Amino acid sequence: MRVLDAFRLDGRVALVTGGAGRIGASLCRGFSEAGACVAVASRNIEKCEAVAAAIRAEGGEAIGVALDLADEASIVNACDAVMTRWGRIDILVNNAISQFPGHVERLTLADWDAAMRVDASGYFRITQLCLNAMLANGRGNIITIASILGMVAADPRLYPRTGLAGFRPNYFFVKAGVVGFTRFLAATYADRNIRANCISPGGVEMDPPRPDAAGFIDRTPMRRLADPDDLKGAAVYLASDASAYVTGHNLVVDGGYTVW
Repeated sequence: MRVLDAFRLDGRVALVTGGAGRIGASLCRGFSEAGACVAVASRNIEKCEAVAAAIRAEGGEAIGVALDLADEASIVNACDAVMTRWGRIDILVNNAISQFPGHVERLTLADWDAAMRVDASGYFRITQLCLNAMLANGRGNIITIASILGMVAADPRLYPRTGLAGFRPNYFFVKAGVVGFTRFLAATYADRNIRANCISPGGVEMDPPRPDAAGFIDRTPMRRLADPDDLKGAAVYLASDASAYVTGHNLVVDGGYTVW
């Protein structure tokens, strides 16, 4: 196989959770550009349909799928919708995460449980369902969007007005946890033609702009935040045969932030 052909995803089906957000929508476009059929999944079905419509307008094949990771029935229905449309799930991208705020010293157990219902239990259930579909098909690829904040602590000097008071503690807990779970999946299912890897982004440009942008840029050797499109190549690489011998890996895409 010629090297550029190895990056193609023709005939494969990708389900992207959190697919209507800035990062998720970029990943959906990247998979479509590589030839995959794409299910754009999130709680906001209107935004999912808009992303899918834009992909179809460019000649790709995509659908919007309603998905609430806090609701098991919604998870089952989302996977069923993809299977009904295409009969297979080749690629799962776990990109969605809850947006529960919280200060460690004031976070209630109910808040923590609500976050874990999405970030741990919901993540596990959709991974389980897609894994079973992949096992039945004889191959598959699970990619989880982790974070450098699952590897290193946040630097409070970047947030002079708030310190770390505004950070969601569940984010750090989950982003480290999914890397470990990914390695478990990789080791357990490698002999059944299932690969599992993570991508850990650094600071990513948001809309509206993030308040810590200046500090993050100064702390990053490449002196800029990531554009969401900077993650497309990493995702396509891990989803494709170009990375056929890569599993259990955490691919860091951070502009050099973690080298210091």
